[in-house]
Amino acid sequence: MLHTNENRATLLLSCPDRPGIVAAVSNFLYSNNANIVQSDQYSTDPENGMFYMRVEFDLPNFDHSFLTIKKEFEPIAQTYEIDWRLASAKRMKRMAIFVSKEDHCLLELLWKWRAGELFVDIPLVISNHSDLQQTVESYGIPFYYIPVSKETKQEAEAKQIELIQDHNIDFIVLARYMQILSSDFVQQFPKQIINIHHSFLPAFIGANPYAKAFSRGVKLIGATAHYVTDDLDEGPIIEQDVLRVNHRYTVEQLRVAGRNVERLTLSRAVAWHIEDRLIVFGNKTIVF
Repeated sequence: MLHTNENRATLLLSCPDRPGIVAAVSNFLYSNNANIVQSDQYSTDPENGMFYMRVEFDLPNFDHSFLTIKKEFEPIAQTYEIDWRLASAKRMKRMAIFVSKEDHCLLELLWKWRAGELFVDIPLVISNHSDLQQTVESYGIPFYYIPVSKETKQEAEAKQIELIQDHNIDFIVLARYMQILSSDFVQQFPKQIINIHHSFLPAFIGANPYAKAFSRGVKLIGATAHYVTDDLDEGPIIEQDVLRVNHRYTVEQLRVAGRNVERLTLSRAVAWHIEDRLIVFGNKTIVF
C-alpha cells in the first residue's frame, strides 16, 4: 500500500468572501510551525460571494500540533464565519462498498486499492446478491449478503446500518448497487454516500437504457458520480466523464463503453473524497 506523508494535514474551508481570509489562515499556520506545501482557493464573487480554500501542510511533532491546530483555529473560524474541516493524511479512511451483480465498478476499486492507488481501508462489502462473494473474499475482504425485497427493505437496511456502525465506516460507495436507499438510511450518512450512474438519465429511464439509447443513435456515453441525497440521482455531482460513440456500436458495445466510463469516473470521485479534495456547498461540489 502506498502511503502519504504521515506529517501532512489538510484544511478545507468555506465562508463568505471578504479580505484577509488567506492572510489569517496562512499566518495562523505559520505561527504553529506548519509548512504549507499546497494551497488552492476559489471565490464565486469577490464582492458578495463565497470563498473556498484547501491547504495542505506538514507539521513537526504531528500528533500534538494537529490537536493544537484543531483547537486553536476555532476563533479564526468564528471571526470569518468559516465552515471548516481538518483532516490527517495519517488516518486511513474506512470505506464500505455496496454492490449488486455487476462487478466492473467494484473490481476497479478493489484493483486500485490492492495496487496502493487508493489509501483506504475496506472492512466489508455488502450486497443484495451472493454472486460476487467469491470475488470479494479473494481480496481478503469480508462479504455480507443481505437480500432486499419490498417486504424486507426496512429490516435489510437496519442490518446494513448496524454493520456500518460496528465497523466504524467513514463513507459508503454504491458500486452499481441496484437499490434505492430509503430517506432514513441516507439521512444517517450525509455527504458520506457516493453513487455512480450512467448519463442517460433522465432521457432513457428503466431497465434497459442502452437499448433505448441505441434506438435513438446516441453519440455520447457518459457517467456521473455524486453524493447521495433524498432526491434520487440529484445529489451534488463530484465527477462526470464521456466517451464518444457512433452508429457502428451495437447495444452490447454501448454497454461495454458505459461500464468503462462508469468505473473510471467512480474511482476518480472516490479518490478525491479519500484525499479530502471536495467541499460540498448546497447542491454542488468544489473540487480541488
